[in-house]
Amino acid sequence: MNKKIIVTLMLLCLVAAGAFAEGLSPEVAKPLAAGIAVGIACIAGGMAVGKIGAAAMGAMSENAELSGKALPFVGLAEGICLWGFLVALLIIIL
Repeated sequence: MNKKIIVTLMLLCLVAAGAFAEGLSPEVAKPLAAGIAVGIACIAGGMAVGKIGAAAMGAMSENAELSGKALPFVGLAEGICLWGFLVALLIIIL
């Protein structure tokens, strides 16, 4: 499944690069770039949360005291999506 996501993201980047090479106007290029930034960040964040969440649940099933130590790592993975949103916001504003 990861190979399919990587290939899809690579094709998306190629399409975006081709669109930018043709000389898009800023009214079209900014939302396109912002959408790509948020989309890639959210896909990566979702993959990270899935893997970290599964590992955290496995660790908590063996030792319940690890729940407080595992949750910050899930929050760090969710922060990837927020960084993508901030980049998109800066692209649109500037």
